[in-house]
Amino acid sequence: MKILTTILLFVLFGLPLVAQTSIQSQQISLDKVQVTDSSGSVIAIDVVRQLLTSGKYVIDWKVPLESGVLVRLTDAQIKLRQEKLPKPPDSKYFKTGAKIQSFSEKDMGGEKFNLKDLAAAGKVVVLNFWFINCPPCRMEIPQLNEMVASYQNNKDLVFIGIALDDRYALEKFLKTLHFGYHIIDNGRYIASQYGIISYPTHVVLNKEGKVMFRTSGLGSGTVTWLRKSIDAALEGRLLE
Repeated sequence: MKILTTILLFVLFGLPLVAQTSIQSQQISLDKVQVTDSSGSVIAIDVVRQLLTSGKYVIDWKVPLESGVLVRLTDAQIKLRQEKLPKPPDSKYFKTGAKIQSFSEKDMGGEKFNLKDLAAAGKVVVLNFWFINCPPCRMEIPQLNEMVASYQNNKDLVFIGIALDDRYALEKFLKTLHFGYHIIDNGRYIASQYGIISYPTHVVLNKEGKVMFRTSGLGSGTVTWLRKSIDAALEGRLLE
């Protein structure tokens, strides 16, 4: 339990998925250990990483720290974790409080989106710049889908995923992994107009079209802070 508590602290405060235990000063690389579920079945490391990143699981390490059991946190522990997660680093591609260059493009379903029009209509806009062969981009999709579903009845909110890939590749990919955002294909030119070279990059625009939140990469606090910024933007208040 002492080891589990230590690992939980690492997850609570959003540190990387490499932990230092209280038993010995040693870093644990997930690539060099075996992680199982409660029944003893081995879990693929890619799956372990995704579950840890979701913020709903921790690893109960076994001495001598060569194996561990994946444990699901309680709802109370998850809530505590979310309250403690630090804000992710700001993305260098945008400036908080500033409007960004607009674009006008159709998603893969034929619906047209123009940032100026969305701001004029008082919509909160959530942008995700991503591409298929980006591991953290794929890893965060299930969490993003949960987030989109939780706001499904809010008409003042628009989720747009700007993918670098072409339509054919995206259609094939999305058959195996649904993504609840409006997906714009061949979006490399949109990403390039902002100078984006790190993925995923997230941006939340408030009802005035100004940057509320911006971050690049995937950390344990990314989706939590996306939610916080969305709620603040919808309520017309500053992000705390």
